[in-house]
Amino acid sequence: MKKSKINYGIIIPLVIFFIISVLSIYSATKNTSSNQIVVKQVIWYLVGFAILIITAKKSLKFITDYAIVFYIAGNILLFLLLIFGTEINGSKCWFTIPGIGSFQPSEFMKLALILMNAKVFSYFDNKYPKRTFKNDLVIFFTVMVITLIPSILTFLEPDTGMVIIYFLISFVMLFIYGIKKRIFLIIFILAGVFVGAFLYYYFNFQDSFIDVFGTSFFYRIDRILDWSNKSGMQLTNALAAIKAAGLFGFGVGNTPIYIPESHTDFIFSVFSSNFGFVGTLLLIITIIIFDYALIRLAQNAKDKNFKFIIIGFVTMILYQQIQNIGMNIGLLPITGITLPFISYGGSSLLSYMLGIALIVNYDKSIHNGV
Repeated sequence: MKKSKINYGIIIPLVIFFIISVLSIYSATKNTSSNQIVVKQVIWYLVGFAILIITAKKSLKFITDYAIVFYIAGNILLFLLLIFGTEINGSKCWFTIPGIGSFQPSEFMKLALILMNAKVFSYFDNKYPKRTFKNDLVIFFTVMVITLIPSILTFLEPDTGMVIIYFLISFVMLFIYGIKKRIFLIIFILAGVFVGAFLYYYFNFQDSFIDVFGTSFFYRIDRILDWSNKSGMQLTNALAAIKAAGLFGFGVGNTPIYIPESHTDFIFSVFSSNFGFVGTLLLIITIIIFDYALIRLAQNAKDKNFKFIIIGFVTMILYQQIQNIGMNIGLLPITGITLPFISYGGSSLLSYMLGIALIVNYDKSIHNGV
């Protein structure tokens, strides 16, 4: 009964996410030339559910065994992306696959990084049965190097938001792993000094900063630091759409205010506009139930590898939920982070579904003694 409840806590929210995603994307693209993406999102969801069904009776533990292979492959794809990637809005984040659409390697890199970190923890558990400050320092810097490689490649696309996710995943996994707190304190102090010096250089020597880092990077920093004063049309229209929605919203397909990138970054605003406070509350409750089910799995996990995989996955999902909703309502800077399972995107959706399949399958295998 316990396992069944946990599975329902994951599967039922996924079905609700599917309905909300399709309705919201339909509303966001109803009066545009991109309305065909609704069909694509349905297809990606059906493929995702097919993955869950097909893998239900199969063991996926081999994925964790070959974590380093997936990690290396992910970095190779990120490197090739800088050469052969399709440039969209000034960023090379996607490969274009004729007849299928775009493919974003960084979305799958998040999952590969989680698996790789868990593999590293397992390796050092065997190598260092006795934990010392020196051993923890080795583990910390090993994980940081593993995180830094895809971060540099992704930063060059450029995609700063994804880099933040990489490091957040690794820091949280290291913290839960039990790395000595002194290491975090030292790193945060050094990081604080570095950031302080960096910002001093940015604010006081802007011409030199642009010469060294380039105009693009300068404006990326400017967008983050001055987001509250330079909201732009996206945030202004998103807030207006949410405020005007009232209790029940304007209904499906009735988004009275145009919002740029409404089917991706600002899908939350579209949904809130369509379904008002009541619909938004339902979405938030569904998100909480889903996240809680995953957290409960991590709490009850006896297998350390499984526990760290869930922790990394929850960290990724939770951060994106908070960041996306926060930027939609003006509480956080606009960083291009999408809302998991709701925003349009085949790569992101399939990577999430693969993660869920791995987690559910791993949990089943452990309970059945596989």
